[in-house]
Amino acid sequence: MRVAFFGTPDFAVPSLRALVGEGFDVVAVVTQPDAPHGRSRSKLVPPPVKVVAETEDLRVFQPETPTDGAFLVRLRDTRPDIGVVVAYGHILRPELLELPPRGMVNVHPSLLPALRGPAPVEWAVINGVEETGVTIMQLDAGMDTGPTLHQIRDHLDPDVTGGELSEHLAEVGAQALVETLALLEQGSLKPVPQDESLATYAPKLTRENARIDWSKDAASIGRVIRGLDPRPGGWTELDGAELKLFSARAGDAAGSPGEVLAADGRLLIAAGSGGAVEVFEVQPAGKARMTVDDWLRGARLAPGRRFT
Repeated sequence: MRVAFFGTPDFAVPSLRALVGEGFDVVAVVTQPDAPHGRSRSKLVPPPVKVVAETEDLRVFQPETPTDGAFLVRLRDTRPDIGVVVAYGHILRPELLELPPRGMVNVHPSLLPALRGPAPVEWAVINGVEETGVTIMQLDAGMDTGPTLHQIRDHLDPDVTGGELSEHLAEVGAQALVETLALLEQGSLKPVPQDESLATYAPKLTRENARIDWSKDAASIGRVIRGLDPRPGGWTELDGAELKLFSARAGDAAGSPGEVLAADGRLLIAAGSGGAVEVFEVQPAGKARMTVDDWLRGARLAPGRRFT
């Protein structure tokens, strides 16, 4: 089977490696353009998928947008049988979805129709779901609305972070993908329409929904901090200065929302209800992530101060 692979970040790498390792003929790898990094923005850094593709000596396309006419001609010339999309970063239009004779399939890190949208991993942690997984679906013009082909279910560890869950589901997704393509080659898969009445959504992460609301209960705040770890990071303010919080768990203590209850080698902050939140790592604005112990040495934080 000749495969055109669409993907960009680290999450897509295990799927690409699995396709190559299982002997699928990856005729094209489509990924985002190299991105500027550094303070001067002068250094261009290739996306992780491009790095792996070049290591495997695969043909790479990096169109500014996948609607570019010249790109579509070049992709058609590779004669893919099927397209595979894993966190590519663009919504694909019908003329591209219909280019491979077998259409395109997508690796989505949730049990569709649950958690449709761009941030299913983070919202699974934030919402405190007990079970998630990976769905392989046929792409259509909607947002994660196409019929499903295969699912692998997985239990969530209550202390997992968004980053840890993403790494795990990337591997599960790679397994599900190669299983799906093998079954498609055998003609033994039947697409199953999604039940729209069961659909839930995982909206884009914004600065506002990453801000910590100290009026909520401790368990909910802990899930927000863990779900947004390592990126984009749940944030709060102390005397007008922004601080990102990482690696947190609910603790037994009481106070008014956002009040510092302990700052003596550990950081304990009161929640609106259900106790307090103990934080183990922080990142001040413009600085690297560090342990709470290191931060407290310079912060001179005393109990009674308040995060907002």
